[in-house]
Amino acid sequence: MDCTNPVHVAATATQDSSSTKIKYAMASGTSCSSKSHKWTKELHRILCMQGGDDDSSYAKNSEGPAAAISSSTPLLVAAIRSMKLFAAEASIRIADLGCATGYNTLAAMDLVVHNLRRRYEQECADGRGVPEFEAFFCDLPSNDFNSLFRSLSATDVPSQKPLYYPAGVPGSFYERLFPREKLHLVVSLNALNWLSKIPAAVLDEKSKAWNKGRVWIDGARKEVVEAYAEQAAEDLRVFLRCRKEEMKEGGMLFIVMGGRERLQQPENQLGDPDSRAKHPFTTSMDRAWQDLLIEGLIDEETRDMFNIPAYMRSVEEVKAAFEEEGSGFEIQQVEFKKIIEHSKEKQEQWVKDPSSYGRAKANLVRAALKPIIAAHIGDLLSEELFKRFERRISEEIAMLHKTCFYGIIIVCAFRTSSSSSSDQ
Repeated sequence: MDCTNPVHVAATATQDSSSTKIKYAMASGTSCSSKSHKWTKELHRILCMQGGDDDSSYAKNSEGPAAAISSSTPLLVAAIRSMKLFAAEASIRIADLGCATGYNTLAAMDLVVHNLRRRYEQECADGRGVPEFEAFFCDLPSNDFNSLFRSLSATDVPSQKPLYYPAGVPGSFYERLFPREKLHLVVSLNALNWLSKIPAAVLDEKSKAWNKGRVWIDGARKEVVEAYAEQAAEDLRVFLRCRKEEMKEGGMLFIVMGGRERLQQPENQLGDPDSRAKHPFTTSMDRAWQDLLIEGLIDEETRDMFNIPAYMRSVEEVKAAFEEEGSGFEIQQVEFKKIIEHSKEKQEQWVKDPSSYGRAKANLVRAALKPIIAAHIGDLLSEELFKRFERRISEEIAMLHKTCFYGIIIVCAFRTSSSSSSDQ
């Protein structure tokens, strides 16, 4: 069965003396336990943040990414102040790789352009004028570009010259997206922790890397973690090779990605025990999948074939990719930071109303994972999964008093001259 397309499931409710039970029957009469879950091989067609602007959309559930961007803003502004100016250029071209949608996307681009424009106004007032700015919003074709550009048009003032001229670029940042030496500045914010694909060994039940009983790699077996680490290393090398071709000498690359502290082992993706226990990709998510299995709504293979394609690189792993001969980039600064999952005010509110915490966490997971979960088990079963996840979270009262931190790595690097690296 081709599981690239959502599985169509029919639902009926029947009453008995104790409760209402939901029975599912596959409309096609086949099982989703096919050996070939093709969506895992076509991740670039599926993976995206949940679009729209409802309660489960990424636009309404991106407080964590917003905190990461806010935390990195001083470094970004300082990097813009130190980067090379391209005074002879009529337009400066900026790309946001893995842009997603929502307020964070537009606020980040506004910040970059405002600060860059200020430098040109202050340092290039010699009659040539301030260049115009082009902004390329890049993400996978499944991204909700419609919502993004509707938000952008809502800020336009017809009588004024635009801050920048926007364009959408659909495609994977693990491939070339632009002609040679096209870009002056590239940012990638909260995106590079997503992999280009799930390692093949993790999807092979005969392999030692078969990730049985888990949907992610925190705390997984050595072989599983190593497969993810190898994929993440290759992905970052490919990312840098592509940007090396697309960026002008002296151009700036600024990255914010989920990551780990120095010397933190890869099987510990999240750091302290409370963060590992409370993170939405770990225990509660595994238990929600197990609930579906126990209730007979899925089989073991369907559970075991689902893996979240994310990896938190360490500072050392990031630096190693940049320092490889021919990477084309020189790191100016790399820094690890921790950000808190939510405000103290929200935590106090959720302690008083645990069910609201469950809803909030379920919506957060929907925003990040709904497209790939729906591709795996269909829309109806994916909603059943989120209901069980929400219930699990709401019942774990002790977790409400714990604090979860997310680690981020911030990198500022400059495109070196061709003579100092071997172009391909």
